[in-house]
Amino acid sequence: MKKNLFFLSMAFLFASSASSFDWPQSTVVQSDQFYSYFGQNRGETISNSLIFSDPSEVKAAEDGFVSIIIGDYQDENDFFPSTLGNAFIINHNDGLLTVYGNIDQSSVEKDFSEFAEIEKGTIIGLSGNTAWQQGHSSLEFQVIDIKNNTAINPRLLMPRVGKELPLYYQEVYLYNKKGNRFKLGPQNVIPAGSYKVYKKRQQIAVPYSTSIFINGTLVDKISYELLRQEDNLICVTGNKNYTKQLLYPDEDLMLLGELTLTPGKSSLQLTLTDILGKEAPAIYILSVY
Repeated sequence: MKKNLFFLSMAFLFASSASSFDWPQSTVVQSDQFYSYFGQNRGETISNSLIFSDPSEVKAAEDGFVSIIIGDYQDENDFFPSTLGNAFIINHNDGLLTVYGNIDQSSVEKDFSEFAEIEKGTIIGLSGNTAWQQGHSSLEFQVIDIKNNTAINPRLLMPRVGKELPLYYQEVYLYNKKGNRFKLGPQNVIPAGSYKVYKKRQQIAVPYSTSIFINGTLVDKISYELLRQEDNLICVTGNKNYTKQLLYPDEDLMLLGELTLTPGKSSLQLTLTDILGKEAPAIYILSVY
């Protein structure tokens, strides 16, 4: 089973033909009906989990062996927070781990033990109410690449069923280094300088990528294929690694990328892309002085 990270940037082009994980629970969820998506704002960090919408039987997504069984677990590592609740971690031959969090311990019928082999489709137990999403008894699923110290978007390796949540712009802002904010409209007069581009955050949907073009030239692109860990903090990657504090500075905003504006008239194009490659563009005319 090939899941080489070198090819993940083209994952949506070949996902239908490449080997992939089985569905990690018995109940199939439509693509637009997950409770929370990979890359979403989650308290003090960026979520490296895909959280399912309804309780269900949880099953192994691929052959492997049980690496860790988490009960009352405490650890400062960002990839394995105690908020997983009761969880199983399965190690696969390709250097990936799959993590199944929020398991109801009383529903685990089989006497699982660490380092025991487990086959694809083996029922682990029922999703429970032991993890971060208290009151929401559903599976929290993660895919970790232990060789590259990254978390992979689980949806790249899972079957996709149904339509995607629409991506849209409500409000878009430029923030310069002085903290000045400029709300963008059809025509804009902006001082030259370096800017961070933010849009009002959608509460559930997360783009597969966000791109910024100036006069047709790509200047930044943030990808949600995977999350990296740097100095024990989870980051997304664009022109640099963006931490939670940059990506989600508050509950309302989401970073689209960074740019530098020079004097003159410019066309700023923003593009939100979903996991199927569907794009949502927006164009703003800037008069830069």
